[in-house]
Amino acid sequence: MEFIQHDDDSGTRAQVGIGTLIVFIAMVLVAAIAAGVLVNTAGFLQATAEDTGQESVDQVTERIEVINEHGTVGTNTEYVANLTLTVGLASGADATDLNSTTIKYLSEDSVATLSNNTNALSGDPGTDTAFNVTAVEGTDTDNSFGVLNSEEDRYEVVINAEAIESGSGDSGLEPGETVRLEITTQSGGTTSVVLTMPNQIAGSDPGDPVPV
Repeated sequence: MEFIQHDDDSGTRAQVGIGTLIVFIAMVLVAAIAAGVLVNTAGFLQATAEDTGQESVDQVTERIEVINEHGTVGTNTEYVANLTLTVGLASGADATDLNSTTIKYLSEDSVATLSNNTNALSGDPGTDTAFNVTAVEGTDTDNSFGVLNSEEDRYEVVINAEAIESGSGDSGLEPGETVRLEITTQSGGTTSVVLTMPNQIAGSDPGDPVPV
């Protein structure tokens, strides 16, 4: 009996080797592309997180501090006609431009969003859409009117409650009435103040200051 040995086809072995190599190269390319996408995504997420973190920090630190406040009795002595806030920079805040600052006014009867459209010579108490700013004497030493850029700067912000409340038929804020003010800077930092009118203003003269 004769045994015949058949050698493996070397061509077949070469084809299998090339196919395996192609699959391997494809896997490497896919992995490289996936790694690139992951790196890019991680970089984007990091940048977004840094921006969001900075915005959050700004909203906390870039604020205006309300140092004190009072009201002013109106011509109709049954109402508080104007609200005056003395403001400065909050601790750690950068320079803040009051021209880019808004105040949301919310009382029991009225809502208004106020912007600053005043200048150094303005003496009016504001309107139903704008507040007035004056520098406290001796504090704006660098003549940067309207910009809080040092811890020494102090400005008086006057809100004309009489003009705002006139749409509801009132001549201002009544005794015992509460008004909420939200002061928002250009960086998004917000300071909230809740003021309550005194229960008794009877006997006061027009223009008299009252605690709020």
